[in-house]
Amino acid sequence: MGGEWRVTTLYDANVSVIDCDHRTPPDAGVGYQYVAIPQLRDGRIDLADVRRITQKDYTAWTRKASPREHDVVLSRRCNPGTTAVVSHGMEFALGQNLVILRADGTTVFPPFLRWIVRSHAWWEQIDKYMNVGAVFDSLRCADIPAFEVPLPPLPEQRAIAHILGTLDDKIELNRRMCETLEAMARALFKSWFVDFDPVRARMEGRDTGLPREIAALFPDKVVESELGEIPEGWRVGTVGDVADALRDAVNPLACPDALFVHHSIPAYDDSQRPVIEAGAEIKSAKSRVPVGSVLVSKLNPATQRVWLVDVLPEDVAVCSTEFVVLLAREPYDRSFVYGASCAEQTLARLRGMVTGTSGSHQRVPVEALMNLPLALPPEGCAGPFKAQAEPLHCRALACRRESRSLAALRDTLLPKLVSGEVRVGDAERFLAG
Repeated sequence: MGGEWRVTTLYDANVSVIDCDHRTPPDAGVGYQYVAIPQLRDGRIDLADVRRITQKDYTAWTRKASPREHDVVLSRRCNPGTTAVVSHGMEFALGQNLVILRADGTTVFPPFLRWIVRSHAWWEQIDKYMNVGAVFDSLRCADIPAFEVPLPPLPEQRAIAHILGTLDDKIELNRRMCETLEAMARALFKSWFVDFDPVRARMEGRDTGLPREIAALFPDKVVESELGEIPEGWRVGTVGDVADALRDAVNPLACPDALFVHHSIPAYDDSQRPVIEAGAEIKSAKSRVPVGSVLVSKLNPATQRVWLVDVLPEDVAVCSTEFVVLLAREPYDRSFVYGASCAEQTLARLRGMVTGTSGSHQRVPVEALMNLPLALPPEGCAGPFKAQAEPLHCRALACRRESRSLAALRDTLLPKLVSGEVRVGDAERFLAG
């Protein structure tokens, strides 16, 4: 550690631990977003699909704290010690078993706080302060101020926060770009193959907005079917008509020294980042994942998990058996299979086909997934859709691939910068190179 660095406690560093007045908010009502432990993901707060509480309940429920930019939200249980930073403009109600850490700026530069609590020095103290209870293990609010943290001078804190924050900002930008690109591809699928917008435009004498040769592939009439109205000349098929469900079992333990790209449910939830693991570390049978696969989770279909995986030819990729591995059948491609799997009608039908009574262990039978009905166009429509959707997916996968490299770089630099092992100037020269 650098000579100017010192080790101090959160209390002595003027970092406040703010606990809110926790009460369970009502299920209904439009109001502020309610952030709970599941919203803490990879150091950020994910506001997708959060619950909301009313203005009245928010005011009373969080009267002890109002989150500010650069505050750190800390989980006291369910992965105690996990943190996420509050971004600019965020306003939310804090869920149970979460507290706020806030630096006043006199000793700790507020944007630097998020990196202190993601360092090895932080995590090495979790077990020391863990309160092992009869119901669940947790961190006590009274113990959190005693956590020790290494601190450089404020100018170096600013520089470290800038370096790591720049990497994190690029990762976040890529994440948003991925979401936008994938949403565009899903919207295109919905327009062509669910809402039949080009068909309805032709029926009404409107411009389809498509090149003439593509517009001509769509009829100007709909007919009744078991799915309701579908374009004339189309047929009612199933997921099994557009994709095969692969059942290639793999036992990683049989190759203990081999490296596998492991696609698991937790990896999907962690920004769709598969983990590279040795066979000896994977304790159960898996399914092989070939290039071009789409993974659809059988587990708890109320939570959508459809994964367009980024598998390279040289990868030895596997996935949890909780996923169904779908591989497109000609003339369809992975973009079509992904769009069909993400369609709200598909997901709604899946939710109605679960087995099991436990809310956390409901599953969709593979046969039920493969027999889901779809409106299938003539073969001529598959090629134009691929030509427009596949580039969007390729760009999204490239962004995700870059983010994995940036995250690996950030996670390598983080402990070295925060401990003083690598100084700011060395890190800047490394990044420039």
